[in-house]
Amino acid sequence: MPFLPALPASLEPGELDAIFVTGDSYVDHSSFGAALLCRLLEAEGYRVGIIARPDPDDVEAFRLLGRPRLCFLVASGALDSMVSSYTANRKPRSEDEYAPGGRPELCLRGDGTIGPGTAKRRQARPDRAVIAYTAKAREAYKGVPVIVGGVEASLRSLAHYDYWSDKVRRPILLDSKADLLVHGMGERALCEIMRRLAGRARDHETEAAPLAAALRGIPGTAWASSGMPELEADSFVELPPFEALSGADEASKSAFLEATRARYANADYHYAKALLQRSEARCVVLEPPAAPLSREELDRVYELPYERAWHPMYDSFGGVPALAEVKFSLLSNRGCFGGCSFCSITLHQGRAIASRSRESLLREAAMLTRLPGFKGYIHDVGGPTADFRESACAKTDEKGACPDRLCLSPEPCSKVRAGHGDYLGILRSLRSLPGIKKVFIRSGLRFDFLQLDPDSSFLRELVEHHVSGQLKVAPEHVSDSVLRLMGKPGRGAYEAFAKRYADLNRELGLRQYLVPYFISSHPGAGLPEAIELAEYLRDARFVPDQAQDFYPTPGTLATAMYWTGLDPATGLAVHVARGDRERAMQRALLQYDRPENRELVREALIAAGRRDLIGTGPKCLIR
Repeated sequence: MPFLPALPASLEPGELDAIFVTGDSYVDHSSFGAALLCRLLEAEGYRVGIIARPDPDDVEAFRLLGRPRLCFLVASGALDSMVSSYTANRKPRSEDEYAPGGRPELCLRGDGTIGPGTAKRRQARPDRAVIAYTAKAREAYKGVPVIVGGVEASLRSLAHYDYWSDKVRRPILLDSKADLLVHGMGERALCEIMRRLAGRARDHETEAAPLAAALRGIPGTAWASSGMPELEADSFVELPPFEALSGADEASKSAFLEATRARYANADYHYAKALLQRSEARCVVLEPPAAPLSREELDRVYELPYERAWHPMYDSFGGVPALAEVKFSLLSNRGCFGGCSFCSITLHQGRAIASRSRESLLREAAMLTRLPGFKGYIHDVGGPTADFRESACAKTDEKGACPDRLCLSPEPCSKVRAGHGDYLGILRSLRSLPGIKKVFIRSGLRFDFLQLDPDSSFLRELVEHHVSGQLKVAPEHVSDSVLRLMGKPGRGAYEAFAKRYADLNRELGLRQYLVPYFISSHPGAGLPEAIELAEYLRDARFVPDQAQDFYPTPGTLATAMYWTGLDPATGLAVHVARGDRERAMQRALLQYDRPENRELVREALIAAGRRDLIGTGPKCLIR
């Protein structure tokens, strides 16, 4: 199947129905949202092109494929554009794995070539790319509807705290002036939007039938209105208005927390109501989430005819680095009921699980064995959480996930279904396929969920067949008070799993390591908790090669904690490491044995009153 139109030379006669503008390079693979959605629209009979990573300062880059008949579709890329461009310390990133050759300054220019943009930006992807791209699309072709979506639009669909400007911003629909926003996974909503736009164009509707009215009421979308819209009384929840929650005072932060709770309480498509938020004279209405795709629908989407390669326009730059990790991997499932407070998946994909069939995964795996460069190794079979193949319990399937209860923390719910038989069966089938030497699991595994399974077969076979020397897991911290705020199980759950993993490796005669990930400076973690983590690492004789600072990304519960200094569950105050100095000290404590961290670790220990950890004793962190 040829690549979708991405350059003028690749266009066939006739106009495109839609043009997808994305901040990522064009890789025709199901792991890249623009490619997946465009292939789906193509399968539905629409002609779709992709303008990938356009020069945000050159309107001609947005005219490369001509005027679309129905709409522009706009997304920042796989990540929020600010996360793509800046580290947790607000420093510009030197690499972008979604850029040609990983070079963040490269973009698609108005003459159809790849190179630095006209403004010679350090990063071609603009800040808050959804806003910037929408403005340029409107400038390119006035009167063409613009639909925005993706993670950036989804998590910024209501008033949200923006870490990089350190303030609460309006719903992105108002700042971007787009016609409609798609939140969550977009397949259902986008197909319905295109159907309505096509019908409107076919019927030659004019200003007598406004576009806004034609696009209202679609699950998984958000729309704006002037003044209060007419809605059924019991169909929506009104949130505190932007003016009431955008300040830095105590009342504003309390209102911000109220809005955050309401967003999470209405995150399940089974029972969610629409959310309405006023901002000055305008209102934004967030429709309830769309239902997840069925197994048959998910199979269809992931078996569409992808090229499974980057577009040839990137060949001279060495391609697009992001493809390497997913090229020989299989996406098995969507959604996550883990409920980590720092993660956006609860809002973007939901707590209900959608999973592909064994037959579909086997067909894709067999196809991988015929691809150039395949050496017999499937790198991953998973998703947000690899071993979540079905929703947490029968109630979740029928009525939705509990809005006031996490499935796994602080203690697992008694109704959780913890079997791994289906997943294990898939892995066994994949291992038996001709041409496949090894099947690895590199997606996250919930070690606490794994231990709930009364059958130990999965863990044994995981260790024996599916670990490539190291198993990466994410306990995130060891302080129980911090773990509770993270939505993670207590320290004991990780310690029990680490022991079982080590015992199995010894029993099987294998030398495989457990690599835990930890986060520094999460809300609730002060220097005492950071020192507790450092002491744990000292006793475990493990110092991580990589350390991760907490990153307050839009929309999450943890970001609400960071901004308000309050626990959303209790309303009580929590410690927040705001200054660069404390954040640097907490990060240094994660890697206390590195010479370059010595002075920061000393400063942290003295500030916390822990001089007992400075000296020559066996428990000391530094000499």
